[in-house]
Amino acid sequence: MNAAVATPQKNQNRIQAVLKHASGDKRFKILEVHMKKHQFRQDALIEVLHKAQELFGFLEDDLLLFISVKLKLPPSRVYGVATFYHFFQLKPQGEHTCVVCMGTACYVKGADKVIAAVQAHAKIKPGETTPDNKVSLLTARCIGACGIAPAVVYDGTVTPRVTPEAAVEQIKKWM
Repeated sequence: MNAAVATPQKNQNRIQAVLKHASGDKRFKILEVHMKKHQFRQDALIEVLHKAQELFGFLEDDLLLFISVKLKLPPSRVYGVATFYHFFQLKPQGEHTCVVCMGTACYVKGADKVIAAVQAHAKIKPGETTPDNKVSLLTARCIGACGIAPAVVYDGTVTPRVTPEAAVEQIKKWM
């Protein structure tokens, strides 16, 4: 038997370990109350994932498994929704976030150069965080700010017409 294939017993053991771990963390209790408010409905998955990310900062595998068990959904469905939507993060983010819009207008106006400059300065690729957890570099398919391209979102604030030099200056302030 292939060692990479999880057996039903291994899956059950992992579920039990996750539920045991969850019992001592208040955030899981708050999340469970939120699920109860939605009557543990499967169609409340996105709302539950939002609440989980708000509580934990990101959606780690064990948290997704916990949600899958509580909502009686296959883990693949929970993971699929979490990975489909750009808003959800599966890894912890840095203290600061730099999100570069990669929509057509932003790309044509130089978003690729902005990313290249930030990558070179921070020594990280999109989707990564600096080793000191200060800065995360992310990309977005489109943030809907085409008239101010290239747009960058620094810690939730949209900044218009960002040059590579301006992006590096902002990153320097954070590092």
